[in-house]
Amino acid sequence: MRTTLTIDDDLAGILRRQARDLDKPFKEMVNTALRKGLAGSSAEKTRQVTVRPHDFGEARPGLDMNRLNQLVDELAVEDYLEKAAKDDSARAFAWPWKGLGN
Repeated sequence: MRTTLTIDDDLAGILRRQARDLDKPFKEMVNTALRKGLAGSSAEKTRQVTVRPHDFGEARPGLDMNRLNQLVDELAVEDYLEKAAKDDSARAFAWPWKGLGN
């Protein structure tokens, strides 16, 4: 594909020198540099991760470790209901004329 590309002077100089040193066309050097740059940005860099287990001891009586998500959900519902009740009571006293056909 033929296109016009504006390249900074310092980069063009580097590409021209490499093209001359490697006896390759400038176009090929630009394409190679673009391919390497684009491949480097999309490549996943894998890193070795070590997971060390930790013993938190025995669970408290009545706490089922297999149902912790259910406990979190129940606590979230309780929190939501408390906040909703506070909001409703605050609205009832803040604007007594609200809802009277206005």
